[in-house]
Amino acid sequence: MADTRRPLSPHLQIYKWQVQMVTSILHRATGIALAVGTLLVLWGLLSLAGGEASFNQFKTCVGSPIGLLLLFGWSWALFYHLCNGIRHLVQDAGAGYAIPQFVRSSWLSVVGSIVLTVIVWAYVLTAGGAA
Repeated sequence: MADTRRPLSPHLQIYKWQVQMVTSILHRATGIALAVGTLLVLWGLLSLAGGEASFNQFKTCVGSPIGLLLLFGWSWALFYHLCNGIRHLVQDAGAGYAIPQFVRSSWLSVVGSIVLTVIVWAYVLTAGGAA
């Protein structure tokens, strides 16, 4: 007779969290964040077309701490989704399926996205673009 005290199917409390699992979840989450964050970019473009007064209002909102946090998060999501998408393209070509390569490329997409985000925001802040 089967032991009925155990779960019928594995779930997140059973699985050991691994970088591959986290990057897969993050890839989906950043895709959603990019879709929602694109509305912020669209607002900027519409306010730019709407004239100086509407663009100044947009700059005030985006220049606030919350606005900067949203832009920073959106840019990280963009770079992460890009890096992880490149990783998926390489895997679609048939390379990188061995577990050590898979783990290495997962970490590389995380670290690469952070480095790219820091580089872009260092440039933006030193050039006075966020003022």
